[in-house]
Amino acid sequence: MRTKRIKTITFVIPCYNSAAYMDACIESILGGGRDVEIIIVNDGSTKDDTAEKADEWAESHPDVIKVIHQENAGHGGAVMAGLRAATGVYFKVVDSDDWLDRTARDLLMAKLRGFIAGDNLVDLVVCNYVYEHIQTGSQKIIRYRGALPTNKIVGWDDIGVFGPGQNILMHAAVFRTQVLRDSGLELPKHTFYVDNIFVYVPLPFVKTLHYLPVNLYRYFIGRDDQSVNEPVQLGRLDQQMRVTKALIDAYLLPDEIPSKRLARYMEGFLAIILAASSMFSVLRGDPEALQMRKQMWADFYAKDEKMAKRLGKHPLVLGSNLTSPTGRRISVALYRVAQRLYRFS
Repeated sequence: MRTKRIKTITFVIPCYNSAAYMDACIESILGGGRDVEIIIVNDGSTKDDTAEKADEWAESHPDVIKVIHQENAGHGGAVMAGLRAATGVYFKVVDSDDWLDRTARDLLMAKLRGFIAGDNLVDLVVCNYVYEHIQTGSQKIIRYRGALPTNKIVGWDDIGVFGPGQNILMHAAVFRTQVLRDSGLELPKHTFYVDNIFVYVPLPFVKTLHYLPVNLYRYFIGRDDQSVNEPVQLGRLDQQMRVTKALIDAYLLPDEIPSKRLARYMEGFLAIILAASSMFSVLRGDPEALQMRKQMWADFYAKDEKMAKRLGKHPLVLGSNLTSPTGRRISVALYRVAQRLYRFS
């Protein structure tokens, strides 16, 4: 009788009208080995042949690729569908317009296989990721040196201080699948920017980490309709606020976090999200946007006044919440400087 092969990792690829670029994403993952599971989630695509392409991939690689066809549920709904179906010991999301570096992929696979063979299942593996600015042909690599010890299994009490731009984003994270499930992770449907929930809510359930300093994930920057483009972000401010509220509601900081260093990191991450939400409200500048910012803070104070006051004093948050007309101009100027330095959109 043939023994069923254990899947080392599940890669979930959410696809929505992705026919023009999904092949390159899938091909970058496929060579990882037969212990890789790829789940393509066709999230209600109607404008192209995404569904047909997905089925063709599954038919040609039945031992590796599965397809889920569902009504449109947004990025979060697609990720959750993949998580429910995943059989891999580890779990990673790769968006359909992004791709993996093949050499880095193979190094990651060797590391994960070693953890499984040694019965030493690290909860979170962090790798570098690369912003690929297609229009300019330039790159920016996000590394975690200084923040995380290199090539060591550590706990939260072993981490350093995370510098600007070093937050653990979805592009960097490879979670143990059971950790995500144990955390009770739920991503809202029809909402962009849920990747912030994905990498925030499971953190207290992570006991061990490993930083593998390879440039694994290639993050495409350049499409006009991309969710990180500023005009698109401003139009989806309500969704940004929905995600911000989910992070505020997730934990009482630092009281519910066992590690002081993890609590410090989570407070810093939340401060960045608060600052971004405030800044997008200012950039839009209309009464509805400014009212959303006011409501965000009202919700925060209702959740925990002490935490709201403490985070309100964070330099990033202070700088994005100047209320006078002059203060708003200063906030915008500071935002533009950060945008040029870190090239995040």
